[in-house]
Amino acid sequence: MATGAESSEGITRRQLLARGLGSGLAIAVAPTSASQTPTAPSPLPKVTIAGVTIPRMIVGCNPIGGWSHMCRNMTLAMTDYFTLERTVSFLRSCERVGLDVWLAYWDEKPRKALKTLWASGSRIRPYFLGTLDDNGKLSRDILEYRPIWHVHHGNVTDMLFRAGRQSQVHDFIKRVHDELGIPAGISAHNPDCIKYAEEKGWEADFYQCCLYYVTRPHEEIRAKLGAAPLGEPFLDTDRDAMLDVIRQVKKPCLAFKILAAGRLCDSDWSVEEAFRIALSWIKKTDAIIVGMWPKYKDEVAQNVALLMKYGSLT
Repeated sequence: MATGAESSEGITRRQLLARGLGSGLAIAVAPTSASQTPTAPSPLPKVTIAGVTIPRMIVGCNPIGGWSHMCRNMTLAMTDYFTLERTVSFLRSCERVGLDVWLAYWDEKPRKALKTLWASGSRIRPYFLGTLDDNGKLSRDILEYRPIWHVHHGNVTDMLFRAGRQSQVHDFIKRVHDELGIPAGISAHNPDCIKYAEEKGWEADFYQCCLYYVTRPHEEIRAKLGAAPLGEPFLDTDRDAMLDVIRQVKKPCLAFKILAAGRLCDSDWSVEEAFRIALSWIKKTDAIIVGMWPKYKDEVAQNVALLMKYGSLT
């Protein structure tokens, strides 16, 4: 979910602090104020999923929550940057250009941010990831925050399928419909989970699909490649595999990690190419999720421009 552009030529913004660059470069790429993000020149492309019309790009939450998918120092840099005040300012800058749907997460900071935004007249629309609890029950707490959807958490989806307990994912979908009365989706990193749900005719309204199978067990990677990486596996063949599934299933899909958690952000060209590939492969009923960390660059403006360039439905 966390994505964006480079901070300087050849250096990903996710790696900037972790590489310990000197203050000279930091000055050369001074932060862009969220207030400088321009208003969208024309309406953003939109799709309708489960009766909800949304922009074709949803604002992700990984940088805000500090899930860098890189290293501890990068995680700390993200959470240090995204104070409550900056989180609110960032979401306002997104809403100003038409990005009014946010994949939030269930914690104090995002809840306070939403209340602060709404108190000032914002119409930002959140949704959350969730699971059933240990007793198979579904929390109703999220309803206070008016979510447009509720989505089964991708990491847990992968784990339950691996353990042969995929029926719990199906139960989540049915409970969200019956008990919360809102649309329900399934998130996954393993494309086989999405294919299974589609083949079985589960009542999910849509799927949320990671372009990289980052939860793949290391023993499976060793069997496939003869070795395993240190940390999460971002394999270049994974993107095409999930994009193929997205095109095959009939239900709408939300593609996330289109920039491989910053690994495709070494240059403006690589960022643009990632947007082009994702938006040209997904169906016209689909959208993308992009997290942003605008400490060094106005990533909101950059990503909106790429959405307009490659995500138009006309």
